[in-house]
Amino acid sequence: MGKAFSLALPDDLESGWRAVLEEQTRQSYWENLKAFLASEWQNHTVYPPGEDIFNAFRYTPLSQVRVVLLGQDPYPNPGQAHGLCFSVPPGVSCPASLRNIFRELHSDLGIPSPSHGCLIPWARQGVLLLNTCLTVRAGQPQSHAGRGWEQFTQAVLQVLNAHSHPLVFLLWGNAAQKAAAGIDPRRHHLLKAPHPSPLSAHQGFFGCRPFSRTNAALEQMGLPPIDWRLPATL
Repeated sequence: MGKAFSLALPDDLESGWRAVLEEQTRQSYWENLKAFLASEWQNHTVYPPGEDIFNAFRYTPLSQVRVVLLGQDPYPNPGQAHGLCFSVPPGVSCPASLRNIFRELHSDLGIPSPSHGCLIPWARQGVLLLNTCLTVRAGQPQSHAGRGWEQFTQAVLQVLNAHSHPLVFLLWGNAAQKAAAGIDPRRHHLLKAPHPSPLSAHQGFFGCRPFSRTNAALEQMGLPPIDWRLPATL
């Protein structure tokens, strides 16, 4: 609280995403979003840390995207959010949704649950781990919804829809499926399932086999599969 706020794009952002995101910083909604977030930063605790907001784009260059996993907003609890949907930094206990993802990973591919919940190795293989909203007030899920992040995400999704090759979209839950309504299902593979949260995982997330189905779709498109295993150390 009270610390300086900046919504500047990271210096190490690769050129593909930089062109896309800089275009958004010139849109009218961006100034309103910046003003809202500056006030939030001044008066509340906001997650993730400012330097982590755009991590999804830092770890997965636009030209390397093969899979898009669309989340809703960052984890609202201390130390969890670091700019990648569903992921937590090394050493942080896995939230319930992530534990359910790992349970399905084991059921689907026989991969034992990893010792941590950091999904950076997935991101580095071309899995864009994108939230619909990129920030949240501590302890208040969806507190930054409707403030401009949705316009930003929609612009990113439009770019992905026009990607040079087809992509696999993992859309877990109604919010992700609604956000991706503009993705062309004739060109891309849309794998829909209920959200992995404890409230809905038993309604069809368990047993949906998203990891093997993603790899089958990638191979069908002539693209290499994702190695979904997470190394013990990063």
